[in-house]
Amino acid sequence: MIRTQGLTKVFKIGKKLKEDFTAVDGLDLHVPRGQVFGFLGPNGAGKTTTVRMLTSLIHPTAGQAQVNGLTLGLDDNGIRRSVGILTESPGLYERLSAEKNLRIYADLYQVPDPQAAVTKYLSMLGLWERRADPAGAFSKGMRQKLAVARALLHEPPLLFLDEPTTGLDPESAKLVREFIEELKSEGRTIFLTTHNLDEADRLCDVIGVFNQKLLALGAPSELRQQLFGRKSVFHLAALDPSWLPLVSAVAGVIEVEAHDNKILVRLEDPEGQNPAIARALVQAGADIQFIGELRQPLEAVYLDLLHHQQEGGGA
Repeated sequence: MIRTQGLTKVFKIGKKLKEDFTAVDGLDLHVPRGQVFGFLGPNGAGKTTTVRMLTSLIHPTAGQAQVNGLTLGLDDNGIRRSVGILTESPGLYERLSAEKNLRIYADLYQVPDPQAAVTKYLSMLGLWERRADPAGAFSKGMRQKLAVARALLHEPPLLFLDEPTTGLDPESAKLVREFIEELKSEGRTIFLTTHNLDEADRLCDVIGVFNQKLLALGAPSELRQQLFGRKSVFHLAALDPSWLPLVSAVAGVIEVEAHDNKILVRLEDPEGQNPAIARALVQAGADIQFIGELRQPLEAVYLDLLHHQQEGGGA
């Protein structure tokens, strides 16, 4: 669905345009069909530049890309017809009604039944009752939802969403997230840029952490495990420090910590090793209340990767 090889964008900056600024540096990426791919990075990381290249809005300086089986630079019109895009700025016709805005784009995309498509997406995104109101009278969140509807009118198999829930109230943001999940269930591919790490954690099959270069790539659970490993938490009625060496002696235990009445154990294979640890603790007289897993927030993974890059660790 998306494949890039060494995709690079260099901008000329300065008063005389003699300085080079590399916004995207040698991006190699593969996003298969039907995947929700999260593209995370700080402001100025090059995420929007990447989206603009992949949607044939700007040309890369170097490298190659294939989008929907079409080659960037050779099939640009075909790429633009086959994708939907929600940009940071919706760019709506503010004096026209919501319905008229969508009809214009439906006609541009040569949608077979434009009115049916407009009705469908205005209804799905909760805008049907406001269809006759000018877009300029909409709140920021409503304009965002109207822009999402516009991106979907021609039923593209690949959808680029740049911060889709920005400015939305919690109820509307939930609606958009559910909408993304529904689109995924239909087999569509979603390329999602967001600063909402909890949203990315819930929605995305694979996440790429990006700051001019790709710093890490994998499912959220894989990224956590790569950086922090997996930790089981044994919640006890009371803690005896003499139990810690017993836990450390179990095969596969990497690290043991104690906090309050909890023992935290970093393991290679929690599913295989938790029972052995539990048996050792019970035999020593421990009263285990329950066993859980310490789940690092995606924010910790993200910040660790960026900090590592700033310290000179690279990708």
